[in-house]
Amino acid sequence: QIQLVESGGGLVQAEGSLRLSCAASGGRFSSYAGGWFRQAPGQEREFVAGIVWSGTSKKYSEAVKGRFAISRDNDKNMIYLQMNNLKAEDTAVYFCAAGRHPYNLDSANFEAWGQGIQVTVSS
Repeated sequence: QIQLVESGGGLVQAEGSLRLSCAASGGRFSSYAGGWFRQAPGQEREFVAGIVWSGTSKKYSEAVKGRFAISRDNDKNMIYLQMNNLKAEDTAVYFCAAGRHPYNLDSANFEAWGQGIQVTVSS
């Protein structure tokens, strides 16, 4: 079973940037799709971004398209989320996720989760 650990969260001012990292262990990470989700207080967890195993195809939610960028380094077993032009509504706990089917970026494919990391954007 693959394990995921997020890092890089924190407090940032609006219009600022943060880069989240996710370290994977316990499995052949290159065979998994990778993704980021977030959950704000009182809301359900939502999809933010996904990347297929090879990095050649990516998907973003409308809320973050053009501001966030997902990437991965399979040699290092890492996934990243570069977040630019952050807004107060981006405040949430962010979760790294791995999907069993390497080309499937649908939310239902993601079955392994990190513990989550807080991102707070002050306006």
